[in-house]
Amino acid sequence: MEDFFINLVGQQTVDFYKIFFENRYYTAIWQGLQWTLGLTAIALIIGLIIGVLVALIQITEVRRRKGILNTIAFYTLRVLKWISSLYIYIIRGTPSALQIVLMWTVVFATSSLPRIIIGGIAFGINSGAYMAELIRAGIQGIDKGQTEAGRSLGLSYVLTMRYIILPQAFKQMLPALVSEFICLIKETAIIGFIGGLDLMKAQSIIQSRTYNALQPLLMVGLCYLIITSVLTFFMKRLEKKLNKSR
Repeated sequence: MEDFFINLVGQQTVDFYKIFFENRYYTAIWQGLQWTLGLTAIALIIGLIIGVLVALIQITEVRRRKGILNTIAFYTLRVLKWISSLYIYIIRGTPSALQIVLMWTVVFATSSLPRIIIGGIAFGINSGAYMAELIRAGIQGIDKGQTEAGRSLGLSYVLTMRYIILPQAFKQMLPALVSEFICLIKETAIIGFIGGLDLMKAQSIIQSRTYNALQPLLMVGLCYLIITSVLTFFMKRLEKKLNKSR
């Protein structure tokens, strides 16, 4: 039995070397890794922008007062709140695979944008709905006295959010945001639905050419594990620094 496992491991090691080094399929993995990281970066930027804007719309309150401008502001905010709530409801209630295919085949059907940009927009819109809820919860977790203190110092609502509320909320939201970032990296594996060459697509190509599924899957799994481990490591380091600054 021991000889059987030794021979099995040895054979798998030889197959691994032949696939990724003799046949140079490591280039496909490297290209897929670049696609995955680039796609995630685009989606993260878009998701953060959407998340912050939607969260601020959700928590902003405008009292109805006399005057045309005040009335317009009041009803505009109500419409924006309704739109943002509908956006969160639809995005969180439908699968990301459906959303990305819809973007590719309908919204950007006649566009010449690269697949990575279209995929980044689709994943960014999807991630923005989840980030909006995380950011909203983080902001509402800050004591209201902080906002009142900022306004009493003469700061506008925007400046109060920028310099007082959001920095404090960021400390509380950091673990949840990093978790969302890690989930986003793994969700990009479905970019193959529109022909994107990410890690999973690279694995599929290698498997179809070598008729070997184990080694490509192990390599892709290792790549995802390394990426998420690095992110987790830096998140913990940053969290310790933020805790010290308190």
